[in-house]
Amino acid sequence: MADTNGSNPSERAVEAVVEEIARKAGELALIHFRSLSNLPVEKKGHLDLVTKADKDVEEFLIANLRAAFPDDGIFGEEGGEIKGTSGRTWVIDPIDGTFNFVRGGQNWAISIGLYENRRPVFGVIYAPVRQLMLAGGQSVETRLNGKPMPALPALDLSQASMGIGLHPSVATDDRLEVVRFISDDLRISFRCCGSATLSLIEVAMGETDGYVSLGDSTWDVMAGLPILANLGVSHTIDWDRIDLAAKLRFACGSNDFLEKVRPLLEKVAVAA
Repeated sequence: MADTNGSNPSERAVEAVVEEIARKAGELALIHFRSLSNLPVEKKGHLDLVTKADKDVEEFLIANLRAAFPDDGIFGEEGGEIKGTSGRTWVIDPIDGTFNFVRGGQNWAISIGLYENRRPVFGVIYAPVRQLMLAGGQSVETRLNGKPMPALPALDLSQASMGIGLHPSVATDDRLEVVRFISDDLRISFRCCGSATLSLIEVAMGETDGYVSLGDSTWDVMAGLPILANLGVSHTIDWDRIDLAAKLRFACGSNDFLEKVRPLLEKVAVAA
């Protein structure tokens, strides 16, 4: 992972720069979070919210990423899109888990992922309230708060759990099929924390064995997937067929986990 300025700093140096940007973005988000009663909230759709905090944090991320990597492109959830010349694009979600943020919950995070050669290759996630900073990717060891993370344990169905993400636009039949499959076919526990980024953190920390999503966006997972790849986590997204603006239906986890959920994905693979 080389810098676009031609100076070729180490991957660790680039990681440090992006972590610092994420940390400062988190501090900005926390200012809004501590004043929720005065925070303007808009609706993008049913149960799909955007706040002034989202917009302010995205503007901050764009400005600082452009300053650090002026030749790279940027693609943001709240409409920020800048074409670059390097072939690399920073895909950002200023606050993943806005609904949790608005309700005063702790499950939200800043997500910064690097997209290169049609693949997510590096990511930084910062969850300010929980004080979690994760970073990693190709040629960059995955770390949690600066400490290397171990590979994840093998799947044990006797104590297995998985995360699910169901966008409000997903048809009821598909939602019910996800719950039915987990409860009846897999017979394991599941949780829905309301943030794809936090769901991926749960996988990284071994709190769940995998994650199934119907309706997440590329910016929800662009940082998390390369972080998880170093821990032995695969996914079912075919990036060669995915546009950055697309909605995703996928699973991530160990190969054993993916085999277990493949029948579910085959049933709900196409949006109704």
